[in-house]
Amino acid sequence: MVTPVPRSRAHAFRGTARGAPEIPLAVRRTWQEAGEPEPAVPTHFLCPISLEMMRDPVTAPTGITYDRESVEGWLERGHATCPVTARPLRLEELVPNHATRRVIQEWCVANRGLGVERVPTPRVPVSAFDASELLAAVSAAARRGDGPRCRELVAKARALGKESERNRRCFTSAGAARSLSSAFCHLAGERVVPVTALEEILAALVLFLPLDEESRRSIASPASLDSVVSILSHGELPARVSAVVVLREIASSSDSQCLEAMSKTNGIYSTLVKLLKKPVSPQATKAALVTAYYLVAHTELAASRLVDLGTVQLLVELLVDADRGTTEKALALLDSLLLTVKGRDAAYAQALAVPVIVRKMQHVSDMATEFAVSALWRLCKNIAANDGGCKAEALQVGAFQKLLLLLQVGCGGLTKDRASELLRLLNGCRNGAECIDTVDFKALKRPF
Repeated sequence: MVTPVPRSRAHAFRGTARGAPEIPLAVRRTWQEAGEPEPAVPTHFLCPISLEMMRDPVTAPTGITYDRESVEGWLERGHATCPVTARPLRLEELVPNHATRRVIQEWCVANRGLGVERVPTPRVPVSAFDASELLAAVSAAARRGDGPRCRELVAKARALGKESERNRRCFTSAGAARSLSSAFCHLAGERVVPVTALEEILAALVLFLPLDEESRRSIASPASLDSVVSILSHGELPARVSAVVVLREIASSSDSQCLEAMSKTNGIYSTLVKLLKKPVSPQATKAALVTAYYLVAHTELAASRLVDLGTVQLLVELLVDADRGTTEKALALLDSLLLTVKGRDAAYAQALAVPVIVRKMQHVSDMATEFAVSALWRLCKNIAANDGGCKAEALQVGAFQKLLLLLQVGCGGLTKDRASELLRLLNGCRNGAECIDTVDFKALKRPF
């Protein structure tokens, strides 16, 4: 039996172990709500770190028993010693204490009448050897072209990875992303492509992100990209989400070789636009926006293709009621498209473009403000001198007022320069007419 740590020391541990669980559902149930007496948890059931009842007890070589989540969190935060004895301790030295766990479960059953739920039997964590062995089997099946077996093994690895964060990290450390990307590349090159196996691999890749350079290059091979785009176009909804998330991961690495291969993949632009036109999930929409943004940043051809597919109109419509994350990404892509004449012409043709951009200049985020100011600056700066339509519209929806307030509150760098230039451009179109109420600026400390 282990004597619990004194309260003063326990609070010190608690301060460094914020990842430790709160009182588990096993002991926090109806007795609090019904006013029944709280069951007295035996002291030797308590973890010395969290002072809560252990759900998955493990014993260190020092003889001290801890709850697995608490002690693993302690070690992951950089400590290399047993919290109680201060002797050296490594993660792989922890041994499951089945005897203590069974006693805890028996106590929970005996106190069921007080609202105590039985602590479930924990699953055995995956070892580094098990993870490496399973991934080697995945690679071997892929090299043989055995799609069904590969799918079965990948599904097993994904299920194990989803059981716990520890398992996920174990597979990641064993090179899961690299093994799965290589397997995808092998199967995508088969004469008869095993689509279900490829979909399973994409789902597992999302779990075991990020991708290293070798993994990205495997997915960015011509055959692999064709398969990803095909799944993105015709796959089931979960598979489509996985496919676009993997594309986002590759694109956001700014790997020029991968981006070049992506830009030349048939159907990639129309598929990304389709996700914006008919969203399948917020995650997929954001991933599509990020992917398109990096493609546009890589080549002007991408901007031309996306504008031709009606992306500017879709972005304007999307921005009307988008959340913060989607707004930031949509404004970033719109700003990139407005670098081109074709993109600006498409925006001039949209009645909502200027009002929506001006609306997003405030009350979203600093990033959204930066992209919104940049987008409006591109539209107003590049319009013909004798055509004041865009500037007049910006004045009507309050752009001048918002830009003044933005400079008053404070912004820096390029955003400040563009906001100042926008004010000069808009001021020249006011024609002596006051477009704002002076009362809105009675709190300003300096004149413009």
